[in-house]
Amino acid sequence: MRKTMLVLLLGLSIFSCKKEKGETATLSGLEYAKFEQTDANGKVNKLYVIRNAAGMEVAITNMGARIVSILVPDKDGNMKNVMKGYDNIQPYLQLTDYKGAVLGRYAGRISEKGINIDRVKYTLRTNENKTMLNGGPRGFSTQYFTIEQNAANSLSCNYLSKHNEEGFPGNLDLQVAYTLTDSNELVIAYDAFTDRGTFANITNQMHFNLSGADAMSVTDQSLFVDALTYLETDENKIPTGKIIPVRGTEFDFTEARPVSSSYDLTLIWNKDDSAGDKLAAKLSSATTGINVEVYTTEPGVYLMTPDQSTVVLQTQHFPDSPNQEAFPSTVIRPDQPFKSRTIYKFGIEK
Repeated sequence: MRKTMLVLLLGLSIFSCKKEKGETATLSGLEYAKFEQTDANGKVNKLYVIRNAAGMEVAITNMGARIVSILVPDKDGNMKNVMKGYDNIQPYLQLTDYKGAVLGRYAGRISEKGINIDRVKYTLRTNENKTMLNGGPRGFSTQYFTIEQNAANSLSCNYLSKHNEEGFPGNLDLQVAYTLTDSNELVIAYDAFTDRGTFANITNQMHFNLSGADAMSVTDQSLFVDALTYLETDENKIPTGKIIPVRGTEFDFTEARPVSSSYDLTLIWNKDDSAGDKLAAKLSSATTGINVEVYTTEPGVYLMTPDQSTVVLQTQHFPDSPNQEAFPSTVIRPDQPFKSRTIYKFGIEK
C-alpha cells in the first residue's frame, strides 16, 4: 500500500510541475529549444507548459500568447494532442497565421468604415481587401507577450497596446490568464484596461481536432451549438446587420450533428449568459472518445472549419460591431474595462 501511494504521489508531482532543469521537451514532444528566439528588439520567445494532476498539459509561447498544443487523455487512457499548431517558432513568425493566438484589439472583421467613438473617426490599418481582420497586420497575434508562471497550472500573459496601434485610440493594458484545473478545464480569462474610450473584442483562435492534431479530417466529429440564429454577411464577410434563423439550414447544430461542411460564420447563443455557466457548444470525436464543452461570457461564436482538418470555436462579440448599432456594444472605457472568460472543458463521451 505504501509503495502504491509513493508511485501515485510521484506521478502527480511529474504532472503538476513546470519545466524542470534538464527537461528538453514537453509531454506532447515539443522541444523547448525550437521555440527559443530573440528578435532585433531583444524580445525573447520561449515555450511554457501548464499541467494538472490528471496528466493534462497545455503548451504556450510568447508570440501572440499562443496555445501550441493541448494534451488530453482519450477513451483508452492514452494522451492525445488535440490542438493543431507547429513544432517550432518559425511558422508563427510569418505573421499571417492565427493558430492558437490571442486576437485583438478586435477579433473578426471591421469594415472599411473604420470606427467612430466620442465623435472622432479613426481609420484602421487593413489587411484583407479594404477591411481589418483580427486586429490588422500587426494585431495581437504578432506581438510578444510577457509571460509569468504563477503556478504549475497557470500562466499570466501581458501586453501593452499603445495609443494608435493599428489605428485604435487609447493605451490598452491586456492581461490574459490561462488556468488548467484538475477537472481538465482550460480557463481563459481576459482583462483589458484603457485610458480612453476605444473598442475591444479579444479572444483566442484554437484549431481543434479531437481525433488528434495529426488527423487529416474532422468528419468523424459531431458538434452541438446552442444557437438559433447566425449573422448574414456580404461578399467581404462583413455582417449586413440581418440575423438569420438556423432552422432548416446546414448551420443548425441545436442537436448534435456531424461536421460535414466548410463553415465560416458567426452563430449567436440562444440564451443570454453573462455569467458563462451554461453549455454553449460541444464538439465530440467518435474515434478517440474525446469531447470539449464550451462555456463563455461572450454572446456568440465564430465557427470555422479550415480545410476540413480542424474546427474553430472562437467565442467573441460580433464582427463589425462598431458599425452596427443593434449589435452588443464593444466599447470600453477607463471605468468600463474589457472582461471576458471562456472555459474549454475536456472529457470522454459516455
